Amino acid sequence: MDEALLRGLTPSVLTVLVRRGADFAAAEDAVQDALVEAIRVWPDEPPRDPKGWLVTAAWRKFLDATRADAARRRREDHAEREPAPGPAPSADDTLHLYFLCAHPSLTPSSAVALTLRAVGGLTTRQIARAYLVPEATMAQRISRAKRTVSGVRLDTPGDVATVLRVLYLVFNEGYSGDVDLAAEAIRLTRQLAAVIAHPEVAGLLALMLLHHARRASRTAPDGSLVPLAEQDRGRWDTRMIAEGIGILQATLARDRLGEFQAQAAIAALHADAPTAAETDWVQIVEWYDELVRLTGNPVVRLNRAVALGEADGPRAGLAALAGLDAALPRHAAVAAYLHERDGDLATAARLYAEAARKAASVPERDYLTRRAARLNTRRDACERGRQEPS
Repeated sequence: MDEALLRGLTPSVLTVLVRRGADFAAAEDAVQDALVEAIRVWPDEPPRDPKGWLVTAAWRKFLDATRADAARRRREDHAEREPAPGPAPSADDTLHLYFLCAHPSLTPSSAVALTLRAVGGLTTRQIARAYLVPEATMAQRISRAKRTVSGVRLDTPGDVATVLRVLYLVFNEGYSGDVDLAAEAIRLTRQLAAVIAHPEVAGLLALMLLHHARRASRTAPDGSLVPLAEQDRGRWDTRMIAEGIGILQATLARDRLGEFQAQAAIAALHADAPTAAETDWVQIVEWYDELVRLTGNPVVRLNRAVALGEADGPRAGLAALAGLDAALPRHAAVAAYLHERDGDLATAARLYAEAARKAASVPERDYLTRRAARLNTRRDACERGRQEPS
């Protein structure tokens, strides 16, 4: 059974049903039922036209459910619309589904779940495992999302920026359960890039590829975090880096710069450096300046302070940090790093410990705790050295 083929066909089959007049929620249920039927039947009887088979099966599932509904008389006209057997339409309406699943009326978590289910073709159980929540909880979330968008017309223009934010949320979930969400986000973004020539779609795809290329080196065998400067660059996926840089260069040439393209440019400069010491921090600061101009995001300003500290020295970074809200995520960690670079070990150790208490994950907390302990040990050794008689 080619699971990738099934998942790739899911959005176009769902769109066919919706365009025939099926309610989105009912159509999505019918497609899921058809997928289950395909898994049962196809190994012994593979169809010549997989998409046509799925459309026919899903439409029949929908009709069966509709006829069993209390509103049977009102909906019986759907039965008359069943087309004669033959090849299914080849038009790819996937883009409409992206817009529908990333509708502004949905919460980010609901939009992500619905995108993974309707466009990605994942089961509710797979999505629940990936997000480490009970299957019943995820089923309720998806059901609420489907009810919310059921009345939304598919021919309404969508917001590309919202779709991209949803895909980036999926990517940042990384890997958990039995579904690699980072890889799934790349697959979905590739699919989106194939149906829309938008520079920010290409920028997001390049960004994902450049980040994903470093994945194998981000953690040690014991699961602890490895910072970028200490990663084994020999473990980076050079083919993926080359693809990401190629996509980025092509979209930057269109001269329609956006947030994801700027982020990808920064990732490309990191990926292109043979060693951490050879990183072009001056160019990275310039790209952060572009990001600040595009977004005004305080987190971007925080990351710019780190880059400025590398390009112009830690005190320049600390000066840039001084104008930012100390409540920002990772503010204490950035301040600790810059103070460590400036030689103020006591302040750095205190700030690393503070950052560890605020860490969003156990690996991050452990990493920051180790940094604080290491600096305290170094400081104590220096104190003892000063106290010993010459």
